[in-house]
Amino acid sequence: MTTKRTPPSTTETAFDCPHCGAFTTQHWFKLHANHIDKEHRVPTIPGAEMVENIRHAKELEEEMRQNLLEWVRKMDSGLVFLDQNKQGSYIYNDVNNLFLSQCYNCKKVAVWVHQNLVFPAHRLGPEPNADLPEAIVQDFEEARTILNYSPRGAAALLRLSIQKLCAFLGEKGKNIDDDIASLVSKGLNPLVQKSLDVVRVIGNEAVHPGVIDLKDDPDTALRLLGLVNIIAEQMISHPKAIREMYEQLPEGKKQAIEQRNEKALKGATP
Repeated sequence: MTTKRTPPSTTETAFDCPHCGAFTTQHWFKLHANHIDKEHRVPTIPGAEMVENIRHAKELEEEMRQNLLEWVRKMDSGLVFLDQNKQGSYIYNDVNNLFLSQCYNCKKVAVWVHQNLVFPAHRLGPEPNADLPEAIVQDFEEARTILNYSPRGAAALLRLSIQKLCAFLGEKGKNIDDDIASLVSKGLNPLVQKSLDVVRVIGNEAVHPGVIDLKDDPDTALRLLGLVNIIAEQMISHPKAIREMYEQLPEGKKQAIEQRNEKALKGATP
């Protein structure tokens, strides 16, 4: 059974730790390392609803309203910035768009800019199939590494991975649609072809397998990671496992099977 994954996110108070991998509670901090209060619990990332609430809040003075809207504008930029505040006679700077999360399990700290995890380098999605060729594994792992920052770049790498995998399996490696259809005729589950259609890998001649699709999102890239593994599992790992089991049979049994197969072939010859 596949374990459900919960990727790190600024909208969650529990996820798979990017350090130890455990699914556990995460404590959020904003700098000066002020523990985010129990009411909010996660970083405040303003959206359209907050902007509308600020614009229509009758209790706000106009100067305060403009200051809050300016803060939202800066937050939306995704850049780290400072806000000066005063507490009594002490003046200090709040750091905005920079957050820390601390794992309850391993106590290690992760660093976030806006909604992006910047430390530690985090690879999203499943591990590559152990039987994938090394060149494809490199593309696969690079896609996992950049998926959080550039889902479109990750999806483009994975389309190339599928293209390379088809070539490794004996296809032409030029048109994914034709190659997958050929692999289906050789035993690949037809549902894989439908799944590839769903994530827009095929069916659009205007999009080359390695070209970035402006509509690609993290979900598309995650699906492509899974599909690369499915193709490898069905076309490489399963046949490999069967061959290994066959090779472990006693020699006499293998000879008997081969004789049976030869007899069946002769009987089928007109």
